[in-house]
Amino acid sequence: MFETLLSIIFVYIFIFLGYLAKRIFKKEMDSKTLTLFSVYFLQAFVTVWGFSTAKLSLEHALVPLYYIGIILLLLIPTLFLAKMFIKDPKEKAIVSIAGFAGNTGNIGIPLGIALFGMESVIYTTLINIANVFVIYILGVYIYSRGSFSIKQSLFNILKIPIIPASAIAILLNINNVNIAPQIQEFLKMGAYAGIVLQLFLLGTFLYGIKLTALKKSLFIIVMSQKFIIIPLATAFILSFTDLSLFLQGIILMEMMVPLAIANINLASLYNCRPKELTVLILLSTLIFVPILFFLSKIIAQFYF
Repeated sequence: MFETLLSIIFVYIFIFLGYLAKRIFKKEMDSKTLTLFSVYFLQAFVTVWGFSTAKLSLEHALVPLYYIGIILLLLIPTLFLAKMFIKDPKEKAIVSIAGFAGNTGNIGIPLGIALFGMESVIYTTLINIANVFVIYILGVYIYSRGSFSIKQSLFNILKIPIIPASAIAILLNINNVNIAPQIQEFLKMGAYAGIVLQLFLLGTFLYGIKLTALKKSLFIIVMSQKFIIIPLATAFILSFTDLSLFLQGIILMEMMVPLAIANINLASLYNCRPKELTVLILLSTLIFVPILFFLSKIIAQFYF
């Protein structure tokens, strides 16, 4: 448990560095520029490198398919309810997608190692890649709808380089194309840079935010969705599957990780209240720390 918390603390030191940089350099440290660089350049490296680290098989593919399937199953009624009860389009976008876009990379992968061992890496990596599709297809569309028309929102999906990059990476993987060690190292450098920039970017958004700026209703809805509704619904759905308890535990864990930093990328890119989303990400990370203690107990008792 201590090792898990320590690994998360070290990862989030980069958030503090981003906050410090923004505090020192103010307007010279432009968060929008960092967002554009991350979305249109480095995030493609993260995906391509991820696909190159493990050979895809049918058994491995089932886990991310279940992950995406559960998200889609829960997303449909969420979209319907948000449309019925929330008037503001930007707030509607946040409620619709933020809770489903978890931090499956920076937190999910190291947490999986701590709770389930190295055997979990192949599964958490593939879930993280599946989450990329959730964020950069569904997320792009929903966040775009907070400010753009349906036509423009669909076009925004096509403009994100991570989508064609992922398609190419999948084709290379399933066709057993060997990647030279030099290229592999190049992709790894870009991927690590993308992960670090994501954390750094969150830190820049944290500067100057006020917790009071976040609507109480938005906080209650998103946090309840993230840490109560989605986990309970996931556990219920998984109980009807043939997946082993080990794999069910991994999927449940990934559904409970804090909100993804990529939410800020899209909210900033499409002017959908990035400041409020930054507060939600920060609070979800803080709330997750005590939840992590109980999660580790539950996993130890029921999934081993």
